Amino acid sequence: MKTENKDEFKQMNVFGTGSFNKDYAQYFIGNSYLNPLTNPQQCPVFLANVTFEPGCRNNWHIHHAEKGGGQLLICTAGEGWYQEEGKAAVSLTPGCVITIPAEVKHWHGAKADSWFSHIAVEVPGENTGNEWCEPVSDSEYEALNHESMKGAKNSEY
Repeated sequence: MKTENKDEFKQMNVFGTGSFNKDYAQYFIGNSYLNPLTNPQQCPVFLANVTFEPGCRNNWHIHHAEKGGGQLLICTAGEGWYQEEGKAAVSLTPGCVITIPAEVKHWHGAKADSWFSHIAVEVPGENTGNEWCEPVSDSEYEALNHESMKGAKNSEY
């Protein structure tokens, strides 16, 4: 369910907003928040609830790995977008699960008119690392939100 109301969203965001994502702020347009759900020193799989304010999105990026790796997104509250390079964007709502293989350039974030949260799961692999690329342009992003507001349907993964 879309919502621009922060207090209403907090009630929907069952995994909690967490703290301002200052360590990665340079890779986001707008503000994001990070609530780690597992401790990397105690669990081989890192999970975190990532919350995006309306209009916030991360840069294009790639999860590299020689074997395994990649990322899973489990959408939990609000509405957002996911897009792989060269493909149509996917509208994200609570319950959507996106599987992102290693070496796939992509981005994700909130719709312009809604807060959005997903649990990000780092898939274990060998020699993993992230490469942060260019920001999603305002024109690319605004075109998605314009189509969404007209009621366009995007294909699901």
